[in-house]
Amino acid sequence: MDDKTIPVKKDGPPKSSATIRKDRLAEQLRANLQKRKAQSRSRRTGEADLRPDGLAASKKIQKD
Repeated sequence: MDDKTIPVKKDGPPKSSATIRKDRLAEQLRANLQKRKAQSRSRRTGEADLRPDGLAASKKIQKD
């Protein structure tokens, strides 16, 4: 068989190249989302960060 053949569904006509691309991109998007969720979960395992952020933190002047 040729490498460029379009896979055929058992119940319907062959998929167009646009449909194949759309399916592939959807699968990649799902995988990326799962990876980002796992990264987010791993960062949340510790205690909450209590450091002050933003402009309020920059206004505090530390004296030696």
